[in-house]
Amino acid sequence: MFGFETLNLKILISKLRMKAVIQRVSSASVTIDSKIVAESQNGLLVLLGIEEADNQEDIDWLSGKIANLRIFGDENDVMNLSVKETNGDIIVVSQFTLHALTKKGNRPSYIKAAKPEIAIPLYEKFVLTLENELGKKVQTGIFGADMKVLLLNDGPVTIIIDSKNRE
Repeated sequence: MFGFETLNLKILISKLRMKAVIQRVSSASVTIDSKIVAESQNGLLVLLGIEEADNQEDIDWLSGKIANLRIFGDENDVMNLSVKETNGDIIVVSQFTLHALTKKGNRPSYIKAAKPEIAIPLYEKFVLTLENELGKKVQTGIFGADMKVLLLNDGPVTIIIDSKNRE
């Protein structure tokens, strides 16, 4: 019985992951208590969901993927350039609801989302790693705050990336 429980735990842990919704934006802003805390033009808005099993490997892979994702138009208007190559801005917003479980009933469960004591350090490491990857400051919302996110999706281009499903 012990071996079966261990196997189930390993399967569960292998399915845990950092998720990101990346939106190419013409403009974006984050407002908290009627005050704009982040604002950008021509770049990316990244909604980031963190689970307890996420680690530095997930952060490194995901930040590299986002910085180098070729979703901006080149001189022929072909998506061939990254936010790094276009010197675009990035805003990262924590989004625990990306890990909503909706299988049972109509009220989502957020049990898979990391608790703040785990998620905040990982979120901060992600932002720092992304800044290092870009070579410039990344703007953020405030972890756990009630944020109003305004964006003008360019394209629209929206990409969902899962750090444990690296296809």
